[in-house]
Amino acid sequence: MLDAQSPTALIAAMAARARDAARLLARADDTAKARALTMAADAIRAAAPTILAANAADVARGETAGLSAAMLDRLRLDDKRLAATADGVAAVAGLADPVGQVIDRSERPNGLRLSRVRVPIGVIGIIYESRPNVTADAAALCLRSGNAVILRGGSEAVESNRAIHAAMVEGIVAAGLPADAVQLVATTDRAAVGAMLTADGAIDLIIPRGGKSLVARVQAEARVPVLAHLDGINHVYVDASADPAMARAVAVNAKMRRTGVCGAMETLLIDRAFADAPALLAALADTGCVLRGDAAAQALRPGMAAADDADWDTEYLDAIAAVAVVDGVEGALAHIDRHGSHHTDAIVAGDAAVAERFLAEVDSAIVLWNASTQFADGGEFGLGAEIGIATGRLHARGPVALEGLTTYKWIGRGTGQVRP
Repeated sequence: MLDAQSPTALIAAMAARARDAARLLARADDTAKARALTMAADAIRAAAPTILAANAADVARGETAGLSAAMLDRLRLDDKRLAATADGVAAVAGLADPVGQVIDRSERPNGLRLSRVRVPIGVIGIIYESRPNVTADAAALCLRSGNAVILRGGSEAVESNRAIHAAMVEGIVAAGLPADAVQLVATTDRAAVGAMLTADGAIDLIIPRGGKSLVARVQAEARVPVLAHLDGINHVYVDASADPAMARAVAVNAKMRRTGVCGAMETLLIDRAFADAPALLAALADTGCVLRGDAAAQALRPGMAAADDADWDTEYLDAIAAVAVVDGVEGALAHIDRHGSHHTDAIVAGDAAVAERFLAEVDSAIVLWNASTQFADGGEFGLGAEIGIATGRLHARGPVALEGLTTYKWIGRGTGQVRP
């Protein structure tokens, strides 16, 4: 029985089957992959009662285990969220196939014609926590880009992940593509994660989606290339030139729309010259946000708790925000440089020159002007679903979707050229 195998043997066997499936996917045309995902989306919709019942069991177990409200929010599915998950899979089916796209072409003086063409990466391992919708999003993006995927979700969402995976595979197989294109690690043994991380040569890329401890483990142990998604310590800087109503709307949405997502604002930076700061802080507090500020921020809102050094480097994923008063855009840039995680940062400003400086100098994967950090999402960027927000500088950055799940190869077409 597969479940009786050691984690290392289990992952090796799954990776071997995934490699075979990846070869078939690499040859599958655009129509076949799109049809498979359309049928997978239909299967998720048809299996909604089963998936929601499985999710209810996971949520109940999480409540008993004392998961935080933010973690439970990330875990919980309802009719609307599950419908959005299915719609996301269907949306990926409608996206242009990146495989085979010619990036560029040239002709050498000797007549050799060269082109760079997008190809799948191969076998991708996704290690993630909490959010069961990642099971569908990751499977859809990997399959659409011609990759086989091995999914290892968190134990807190085990029943939800199994139910979504079963529906996905049902649709994929019905469309004539291999079931092994999308595999879910059945065991909750944490050793399976280690086996994936050391499967060099069997798995081509690892993508972690989860908290700091998971990402730290992946980066420390991985022998497989990693596309990292680090903390979302995201800032909103409100410049003196900002429209007060806009500043309130953006800050409240960035923090409180959904506090448990990686695009949520964690630190609010306020220009010392911004005249409407007390009303801005009141607007956040009125939504139930707990504020922790430096001395200057506390002076703007009596009773605010004091922020300590750790607050500037914390991804709360909760209704808590750190607040610092800074000396203009220069102070904001310095604070973000010291404490940012290169994820998503935003400026609210009416002065275009100030805003353009912020956009140019903030070294984050996503930088926004007069918009909420909660737009840090592949769907909002028109990419369909997303595999995660890459915060590194190599290969892919920001919302990673189809293009980020491909690499390229050089193709040369000659007429008998030999090198002198």
